[in-house]
Amino acid sequence: MYFRMAKRLMFETDKRLLWKLAWTAGWRGMRSVQKHKKRLKRGEYFPPFLYVSLINSCNLRCQGCWVDVAAKQQTIDLQAMNRLIAEAKEMGNSFFGLLGGEPFMHPELMEILAANRDCYFQIFTNGQFITDEVARELRKLGNASPLISIEGTEIISDERRGKKEVLSKTMEGFRIAVKHKLITGIATSLCQTNFDDLLQESWVDRLIELGAMYMWYHTYRPVGPDACPELALTPDQQRQVRQFVVDIRARKPIGVIDAYFDHAGQALCPAATGISHHINPWGDIEPCPIVQFANESIHDDRPLQKTFIESKFLRDFRDLAATSTRGCIVLERPDLLERLMHKHGAKDATARGEAMAELQAMQPRTSQHDVGNEIPEKSWAYRFAKKHWFNDFSVYDSPRTVEEILGPEVDQQEPAEV
Repeated sequence: MYFRMAKRLMFETDKRLLWKLAWTAGWRGMRSVQKHKKRLKRGEYFPPFLYVSLINSCNLRCQGCWVDVAAKQQTIDLQAMNRLIAEAKEMGNSFFGLLGGEPFMHPELMEILAANRDCYFQIFTNGQFITDEVARELRKLGNASPLISIEGTEIISDERRGKKEVLSKTMEGFRIAVKHKLITGIATSLCQTNFDDLLQESWVDRLIELGAMYMWYHTYRPVGPDACPELALTPDQQRQVRQFVVDIRARKPIGVIDAYFDHAGQALCPAATGISHHINPWGDIEPCPIVQFANESIHDDRPLQKTFIESKFLRDFRDLAATSTRGCIVLERPDLLERLMHKHGAKDATARGEAMAELQAMQPRTSQHDVGNEIPEKSWAYRFAKKHWFNDFSVYDSPRTVEEILGPEVDQQEPAEV
């Protein structure tokens, strides 16, 4: 499998782009995690990977979307992005995830990439704005990988994404990206309507045949104004996803990303471990994209480094998430999150202004934390990489108690059982 993957990378991509990925996102990305681990030992904090929603606007209307895509357009402009990236680079960062809305609707996206060629960007996109002109420019810049979302068959895609002919338009963008030898990935939010179609070896084989270099199975999380809880996976389905990913990694010549497990198969939360946080289109610094509350902003006068180090809100979130579950606190303990927001007076960071009501309406459910059913990595490469650069950084070993974070009056409800 490793030989086949190396062969694909050598013959199906632009070598300059491959080198850029290996050096900037790979080697320098590992260095950024090492610096993160050293900071943690000193009691300091700055996430080695930042995910930035550049814009709220989108041409689609997906089920379960938590982004205010229909609100007045808001963007993080070139100047603010350059400042953000420059301050993050001072801390050793070199990799950034760009989200939306739809990032390719941002009028200055290419200028942002061009101004920061010593960084690498993963662009989460529906692919419908990737034209030959856009792909040529991305290849010229060499520092970005489009991660294109596909949500099912033509019928399911139309249903999931609120428009007609979504799949064909998205696949056209994907084909153009591959034609221009961009390192291109496919992302899928697995839910009840696409589970049987896309969690299949035949689908993975098809992506390899079409030229995808990596893929990412997200697990659908019912949050936001139109949560659609009926789409959420069952605990058994979540175990199937984990087993499928572990098996595919060991057998197929395609990269498979996941963000919720370490090398031993133990669950983790990237926001709880501190490896990443999220910045919304208004510049608010959120624990993760689905926790839409904030107390700090990239537009604050103080340096970004100081903002992260001094944020009691973000620190309490990380500690609360770590002491409550190894899974997703949003899904398992929305009651504790509500108390945390009240304690800090965290503002609603949405345009709709209904984040608290949505949080209060959530019913506890299971997440990736599945004690006794851990599925370790089979692939030695993934096992080695995760053991050293994507693990829990010992945050679950001795976190503060819930009482220390929120006070003794907190109801000690048990997390949702798997």
